[in-house]
Amino acid sequence: MKRTKRTEQGFTLIEMMITIAILGILASIAYPSYSEYVRRAARAEAAATLLDAANKQEQYFVDNRQYASSLADLGLPTTTENDYFSLEIVLNNDLNAFLIRASASGGPLAGDTECTTLTINNLNVRGSTGTFTADRCWGR
Repeated sequence: MKRTKRTEQGFTLIEMMITIAILGILASIAYPSYSEYVRRAARAEAAATLLDAANKQEQYFVDNRQYASSLADLGLPTTTENDYFSLEIVLNNDLNAFLIRASASGGPLAGDTECTTLTINNLNVRGSTGTFTADRCWGR
C-alpha cells in the first residue's frame, strides 16, 4: 500500500485572529493621524480663502473708497470650496474697516472646538476662536 502525502492549505483560526488584531492596532494608530491631517488641510484652505478675500477687499476699497459689504460684491462664494467653513464679512458703521470670518460648519470640522472660527481684518490681523492659538489655527 502506497501512502500519499497530504498538504493542507489555508489559514488557521489563530492566524486569522492575529492578523485581525494587527490590523486593528494599525487602524487605531492611523485613523487619528488621518483625521488630524484632514482638519489641518481644511483649516489651510479656509486661511487661503480668507487671505484671498482680504486682498479682494483691499482692491475693492481702492476702486470704490469703501469696503464691500458682501462676498458676492467681491465675486466670492459664501463657503470654502469643500463646504467645511462658511464665510461672512462684518463692516464697521462707516465702511472703512472690515473683518472676514470663516466659521467651521461641516464635514470633519462640524463641532470643532480647536479652531471654531478664523478671522482676518483690514489691518491683516489674524485671529481665531477655540482652544488652539491663532498661530496654530492659521498654520504658522
